[in-house]
Amino acid sequence: MAYDRMDWHYGTEDFPNELNDDNAGTHIGMFLAWAIQKDLIGELHLQESAESISKVKSRQITGTDFLKLECDQKFWEEDLNNKGNQFAKYYYESNDYYDDYSSILSDKLPSIFHVVDSWENYDKLASKLDEQFQKWQIKVQS
Repeated sequence: MAYDRMDWHYGTEDFPNELNDDNAGTHIGMFLAWAIQKDLIGELHLQESAESISKVKSRQITGTDFLKLECDQKFWEEDLNNKGNQFAKYYYESNDYYDDYSSILSDKLPSIFHVVDSWENYDKLASKLDEQFQKWQIKVQS
């Protein structure tokens, strides 16, 4: 099952015409970059995408670059390990991720697609992802 896909966004009436299609993947890529940093990435990528994983961890490429290079612009269950999928189902699929992403990064922009794909923006979002992950772990353990 796909969590998200770039092509679900670009080419739609909600996607701004003035933006590059790559902007449709920024929100997905930031979640993937966080998952990579937290070692929540799937076995498929550990075997086949080790170089790209290393480049994300060292910030040589962004999560959106990883999404395009290694995931064919699609974010699937196989992209995460079991723990990563459990969290993604809880947080990403519930749209809580979009709410947090929007309030932190695009509150003063015309749309979420106008967020610049940068490590600076990732850092602003990552602390919220860490917080939500911690809350989820406590909830799962109780």
